[in-house]
Amino acid sequence: MSRPTAPTALAPGGGRVVLVVAAHADDPTLFCGGTLARLADEGWRVVVCRVTDDRWDSVGVDEATTIERAAGEFRAAMATLGVSEVEDWGWPTDTLGDASEVRLRERVIRAIRTHRPHTLVTHDPHSGVDEDNQDHWVVAAAVAEAIWCAQFDKHHPEHLAEGLEVHGVFEQWYFGRPPARVTDVVDVTATMDRVVDAALCHELPLRNLVHQLRLQARTGGWRIPVLDDAQDGDLRPVVDHLLRSRAAETGAPWELGAAEAFRVVRFGGMLPLLDVLGERLDGAAGDERPNGAAGDR
Repeated sequence: MSRPTAPTALAPGGGRVVLVVAAHADDPTLFCGGTLARLADEGWRVVVCRVTDDRWDSVGVDEATTIERAAGEFRAAMATLGVSEVEDWGWPTDTLGDASEVRLRERVIRAIRTHRPHTLVTHDPHSGVDEDNQDHWVVAAAVAEAIWCAQFDKHHPEHLAEGLEVHGVFEQWYFGRPPARVTDVVDVTATMDRVVDAALCHELPLRNLVHQLRLQARTGGWRIPVLDDAQDGDLRPVVDHLLRSRAAETGAPWELGAAEAFRVVRFGGMLPLLDVLGERLDGAAGDERPNGAAGDR
């Protein structure tokens, strides 16, 4: 599939829900923070679920303190982006390879049936060769399967007994390092300042990342003074450079100052059926292609 010919247009949300399921506290900010901020600005209700507790993503901080601080940093970052609601699911970080994918899938199904999203955003289960985080892989697989299982009344009938109902998600937005293929690019030039501010809320994982980069550089016989300065000092110069340079590189083919890329599946990949057989429901918000240009994908 060829790359998109134009940036994706984001339609007004009208209070509809975007549900984000991410492995770690900083994943929504770093992978799609600019898009989430734009969606919130457009009137979408953005709900973000953090699967793990990030208990080991720090350096020089004990585990209990890391859990507590990571939760606070997560909430501060999401508030900066305009997220309406957050959930913490509490799986120990960096252990999802040993967790039950079926149990995790049930948690996602419950979230889908609870929040009834129009759009679900998560890790791409078919992400590229640069994806080396097993937590990302497990969350991606569980969410991708949960999207269709949430529509089956035989999957977890206990949810229905509690008053929840089966629900079908209309759009699936996948991010990755990189996504398996890029179908949609969102212009985030106007929200990049908020992305940087949100990222800086995640002080614990950022200082751990700086620590890791310094270790790797030292092994290779290098020293990076700006990282030395950032380890216990001001993180903004490093974070600002990394985020803006990546977003600029993503946006360059479309002459955008900053962009984020996604693989998007609309209506289960059968969008043409709407044109041929579909009728618009009375009073429904938006149109049958609430995000993207008419005729795309």
